[in-house]
Amino acid sequence: MDLAGPPGVRYHTARGRWVLLATVLGSSIAFIDATVVNIALPAIAEDLGAGAAGLQWTVNGYALSLAALILLGGSLGDRYGRRRVFTIGIAWFAAASLLCGLAPTIELLVAARVLQGIGGALLTPGALAILEASFAPEDRARAIGAWSGLGGIGGALGPFLGGWLVDVADWRLIFLINVPVAVLVLVVSARHVPESRNPDAVPGLDAAGVVLGAAGLGGLTYGFTAWPADGPGSTPVLAGLAVGVLGMAGFLLRERRARHPMLPLHLFRSRAFTGANLVTFLVYAANGGVFFLVVLNLQVVAGYSPLAGGVALLPITVLMLLLSARAGALGQRIGPRIPMTVGPLICAAALVWMSRIGPGAAYLTDVLPPVVVFGLGLSLLVAPLTATALGALDDAHAGIASGVNNAVARAAGLLAVAVLPLAAGIGAGDLTDAADLAPTYRSAMLIGAGLMVAGAALAVVFVPQRIRETSGSR
Repeated sequence: MDLAGPPGVRYHTARGRWVLLATVLGSSIAFIDATVVNIALPAIAEDLGAGAAGLQWTVNGYALSLAALILLGGSLGDRYGRRRVFTIGIAWFAAASLLCGLAPTIELLVAARVLQGIGGALLTPGALAILEASFAPEDRARAIGAWSGLGGIGGALGPFLGGWLVDVADWRLIFLINVPVAVLVLVVSARHVPESRNPDAVPGLDAAGVVLGAAGLGGLTYGFTAWPADGPGSTPVLAGLAVGVLGMAGFLLRERRARHPMLPLHLFRSRAFTGANLVTFLVYAANGGVFFLVVLNLQVVAGYSPLAGGVALLPITVLMLLLSARAGALGQRIGPRIPMTVGPLICAAALVWMSRIGPGAAYLTDVLPPVVVFGLGLSLLVAPLTATALGALDDAHAGIASGVNNAVARAAGLLAVAVLPLAAGIGAGDLTDAADLAPTYRSAMLIGAGLMVAGAALAVVFVPQRIRETSGSR
């Protein structure tokens, strides 16, 4: 990949630290807003009178536009300048966050969350690309490692801050606080981040692919979200699912025939790449249900405060920060198949355990142990999974491999939030009513465990013992 950037910023210089700060803060606000909103869902429901569908769309409005456009965001950065697209994304995200914080109705909040996701899709691919293009070659690994570690710390602090703001002030502040952070990122980027682009980027953008992919994801999400309240035979549900199926079919047909496809389908000739993305879809579908429903269940059913509910899953982040690098090294030494098989099985056991969290659950005895087990399973799984998705293709396809895997993970989480409550039997119930949520939560955790087991089975079938064994299929 031709980085077409400056000769190279050195990590130890003041400019290097400013570049790192801008990318860490920019990517962190997008990452945190994808999860911290779950803490505020009960407060949002009470303040805006939102039902189950409104809460699901508060999460999925962001996830939908982010998943549908994240590949486009990377392409725009390569073509028009990574700093330019990154800063446009930051400014867009800040404006949408302001709209979220001021939204007087659930409908306007959902619309603002969709706009937030567009900003996230513009800025998220740019953060790593800026680091790769800006730093001198000998400093890139160090810069990316620091970005990953600092971003993880930001992710760990997010639940503390979000829960505290909801507890002592107002849920709107979890969005409004993004605005001053975004202003700081814009100032630092303008003064210190060098511009770069890829002169070999494809000359055209796959606009038809973007539209069809977004229509497919949006239609399926709408149809499954509306199903509990409207019924499977209702016009909105049937129309949404029809648009979704036709959109996804059209997307695949377009990507097969396009001269410059957003998603080159020939990449899936690699058995390891296909397997890694199938495992990613199942695992992150289960994760989407966990991070959406566990925090909600702790507040609505178990009676936890927003702060206590928000930090309950913090051990997962801490364990991944501490163990992911070691798991990556283990996967490199023994091959990815074993970690990608054992990790989901550990997560499945943890989800069965988590399904028992109910009224009066004590954190130290009922919540913390399965959360720790789940964190251990994810820590063992995620680094080898990511390495397989990237390493299954040659270096020339590293960028698109990363983008595809990221998009698959986000689409899986998006569909999980729409489908899991339906599959778990919420019916016309209310996700903020303990009597309705408790049985739905238990069933959803067991379904998530099944998804994890299926992911482990696919890893056995598709993932090679050594990635280098796939070289002939690239």
